[in-house]
Amino acid sequence: MIKSIKTTAALLPCLLALLLQPAFGEVRLPRLIGDGMVLQRDADVTVWGWADPGEKVSVAFRNKTYRGVAGKDGRWKVQLSNLKAGGPDRMEIVAKNRITLNDIYAGDIWICSGQSNMELTMARAKPLYESEIRNSANPNIRHFNVPDRYNFKHPEDDLLGGKWEAANPESVLGFTAVGYFFAKELYDRYKIPIGLINASLGGSPVEAWLSEEALRRFPHHLATAMKFRDDALIQQITEHDKRTSDAWYGLLNERDEGLKPGHKSWADPAYDASSWPVMELPAYWDGTELGPVNGVVWFRREITVPASMAGKPAKLLMGRIVDADETYVNGKLIGSVSYQYPPRRYEVPAGVLKAGKNVIAVRVISNAGRGGFIKDKPYRLSVDGNVIDLTGEWRYRLGATMEPLEPQTFIRWKPMGLYNGMIAPLLNYSIKGVIWYQGESNAGNPAEYGRTFPALIKDWRRQWDQGTFPFLYVQLPNYMEAKERPSESEWAELREAQLQALRLPRTAMAVAIDLGEWNDIHPLNKEDIGKRLSLAARKVAYGEKDVVHSGPLYKSMKIKGDKIILSFSNVGSGLIAKGNDELRRFAISGADKQFVWARARIEGDKVVVWSDAIDEPVAVRYAWADNPQGANLYNKEGLPASPFRTDDF
Repeated sequence: MIKSIKTTAALLPCLLALLLQPAFGEVRLPRLIGDGMVLQRDADVTVWGWADPGEKVSVAFRNKTYRGVAGKDGRWKVQLSNLKAGGPDRMEIVAKNRITLNDIYAGDIWICSGQSNMELTMARAKPLYESEIRNSANPNIRHFNVPDRYNFKHPEDDLLGGKWEAANPESVLGFTAVGYFFAKELYDRYKIPIGLINASLGGSPVEAWLSEEALRRFPHHLATAMKFRDDALIQQITEHDKRTSDAWYGLLNERDEGLKPGHKSWADPAYDASSWPVMELPAYWDGTELGPVNGVVWFRREITVPASMAGKPAKLLMGRIVDADETYVNGKLIGSVSYQYPPRRYEVPAGVLKAGKNVIAVRVISNAGRGGFIKDKPYRLSVDGNVIDLTGEWRYRLGATMEPLEPQTFIRWKPMGLYNGMIAPLLNYSIKGVIWYQGESNAGNPAEYGRTFPALIKDWRRQWDQGTFPFLYVQLPNYMEAKERPSESEWAELREAQLQALRLPRTAMAVAIDLGEWNDIHPLNKEDIGKRLSLAARKVAYGEKDVVHSGPLYKSMKIKGDKIILSFSNVGSGLIAKGNDELRRFAISGADKQFVWARARIEGDKVVVWSDAIDEPVAVRYAWADNPQGANLYNKEGLPASPFRTDDF
């Protein structure tokens, strides 16, 4: 008897734990099926979830009830059909429990995917779009942000999190900027609710978004994916990277003369930096007496603040800094960024600025490669429209020298991981199509991208099993310093691979060769990108026959004496040289394959290209460069021609 009592007492905690858990068998929904969702209009729409095997589930929506039964694996689904655009509506899902979903719309669902230029939010682009953000309230434009996740073992059933949000001045800051402007154009035109599902990740190569099935055509990528099925390997790499990084930064901080314990910090405005040498900023420091060092370099500048600006909150713009920075005003840390790409936009709190002398100090960490301040970015302090320019002379001093930091292994970018973690959970959700902005991470191997990118389009269409849905994408914009002479370019070759993907049905490409920034891989003009994608959608997805959705695309060439005559599709109302100037960025070569700048003129719907230096031309290239500054062949609708080459040298 005593033994029995003891056994019962031992079981009590377990029984209590069971009682406190949710009722077994409660119906569960995936993250995508929730309040505020947008369902695809005029299509078969699946609503699905999990319950006890054999459990009956009913879904009531728009005065109809749909019934399903959970299978042996606990999965259930029902199919809604012929939903007309509109809302808001309510959905009731009933099994052993009841779930009520509110504020549901039917409209068009667009997957927004790719790397950082699709991921880039309205908050990042805010300086260009203050008015658009203020006026963004619209319940008919909705956004679901897919949390970052990778999995190399199997496709995930569900997402880690996420929720549907309607556009308003607060929520829109987290929207993909490209997607928002795309959606706004479509809604303004068609008055149909638009749902954006943003599944993108900065730095991701195309192979990370391919399924295992698609990767079988690329054995080396498949082998990498299989390698990372080993949890022990992932843990080993993660721990090694963390130890390496922690040790590097620990030693850096220990060595930094500007932070020596017992000494005045170099950020302290009372510190005397008058003997430090001077550097003209913005600039990289490898071209100065410092040379190509990695580690910490401190920069200081004294400015005079008028009484009218003193004590007030201020905005400090420090352009872009390679790689990381800590920025101080009068000894107060007012902001830091840990890597090179984000713009440095810092808020200086009220009470920090004082009338007269003020000191700005910037501790810059270069962990590998060139360190410094990017040119042609804003460097200024402003209060109520009063601006102090911060370009020019800064004093500087080396705080610590370090060996370059060992590169990190970005496991999340390995093949197949993002498909399994971020795309597979979406496949039951009916969609209108995909918009895609990616390619920068594959620019080192454009020939392979010519195979992997079309493979992705085919793969996603196969996996979604919705036929040949529209796939619209952005061609890489102009980037990096312009070159004086015609030259080879991996970015140009990748743009060519993107151009060739138009051979697939129901695809369209937004040319962005005029929308980039030479000094920023993340150009902020996302409005025009969104608008050009919307033109593509109007043609490919919405069937507008008369819309000119693309700039001129090279079609064929004909050699006539010492000239080459080029023909184009998508000429619209006619070809123009933007700015009523001479056509620029055409190059021509003879059999020696040596390209020289060429003259070019428009003759009807053709372009004639020649050079006095080439008597027997064989090939032409247009805008064939990383950054073909000044390329100006457009159609009259204002859309730029895609870069191209007629050769296969």
